[in-house]
Amino acid sequence: MLGITFKTNFVSLIKSEDWWTVWLGIILFTITFLGIFRAVPKPTQWNINPLTSFSTDSIFSYFLVTIILLVLLSISIKITHGKLSTFIPSFLIFSTLGLLAQIISKQSIMDTYGLEYVLWALIIGLIISNTIGVPTFLKPAIKTELYIKIGLVLLGSEILFSKILNLGIQGLLLAWGVTPLVLFLMYKYGTSVLKLDKTLTVLMAAATSVCGVSAAIAVAAATRAKKELLTLTISISLLSTVILLVGLPALIRVAGIDYLVGGAWIGGTVDSTGAVVAAGELLGEQAMEVATVIKLIQNVMIALIAFVIAFLWVTKIDTTKNEKPGLIQIWYRFPKFIIGFVFLSLLSSFIILPTIGETLLTETLKLTGSIRTFLFAIAFLSIGLETDFKSLKNQISGGKPVQLYIVGQALNLIITLIFAWILFGL
Repeated sequence: MLGITFKTNFVSLIKSEDWWTVWLGIILFTITFLGIFRAVPKPTQWNINPLTSFSTDSIFSYFLVTIILLVLLSISIKITHGKLSTFIPSFLIFSTLGLLAQIISKQSIMDTYGLEYVLWALIIGLIISNTIGVPTFLKPAIKTELYIKIGLVLLGSEILFSKILNLGIQGLLLAWGVTPLVLFLMYKYGTSVLKLDKTLTVLMAAATSVCGVSAAIAVAAATRAKKELLTLTISISLLSTVILLVGLPALIRVAGIDYLVGGAWIGGTVDSTGAVVAAGELLGEQAMEVATVIKLIQNVMIALIAFVIAFLWVTKIDTTKNEKPGLIQIWYRFPKFIIGFVFLSLLSSFIILPTIGETLLTETLKLTGSIRTFLFAIAFLSIGLETDFKSLKNQISGGKPVQLYIVGQALNLIITLIFAWILFGL
């Protein structure tokens, strides 16, 4: 029996797409650290001519990232029984469309207002899916969770414990004190008052209280949520992110809120890490640094919340009087990409940073960040392609999911501002 169990677990390490997100994230970090990528394949800001946003080196670097990702993803897809003959050309088109989204976001006006590449990737996908429909040749590369999870494993390398300690107990109290409180209050309101589905409620609560799409993906795996519930949560979360990105810095200025407090407020409420950086920059360098570190501290909560929710769903929610799933189900539901996320965080913090120093590690993280941008661009393109406005309209019929998000985000904004003012303003 033990032999069968061991064999089953070993096979899952090779055959499971969830485990492949771990392996691919670690491999990408390793080859970046070893110097295979030497340039950041990101477009720069442009005004009138988009061709000026890319240098020859950047174009070559983007092509190199595309080919390496294509090879690695093809290996994982082949082993997990996917069809490479259709995936390869589809992925190359995805790469091109993802680059287009990045270029659009770097137009000077778009860049100034922080309208990020993920938004444009989503819009491109939505336009295609809701006008001509998704062409057959694009469907093989629609792998939203695979791309996002690999990107989140890479994000782990940026969670440095030295940065967390820089803000001291104030940063920990803000990021880890508000998050579970908002999540709990949203869940109780959604299930007890609005009578919404428990899985949808916890997805939206996690997205609001932790870090948007990243948390939603992790919790969706822990609860085995239907794809349409995840898509609805992501769509509302992205809309909220855009509004907060533009509106929160403006409100902080008009209200005369101290920029240090404002930076902490932004870090604790704006969902996307990239949007946090953009919003913080609108207030200045110090506010941006505080906002970014708060968000990084908050990102650590992804692992803990995914575990707790997997435990609750196995022991309390997905049970009947006659049948209770075994505790091993917690392990099956636990998102494996979080293992890679934590591993790279510990590796960067306690081995690589002391060995090579902050300057060299920062250069590596810039490169892994650019790869993460590539992956998130094609992930949000996938989300757009999978989103049908008609089905989305049916899901928000009655407005209860939107009401939950508005109430939850309002709670998040109020509680986080109080914490930020007490911890950073007094």
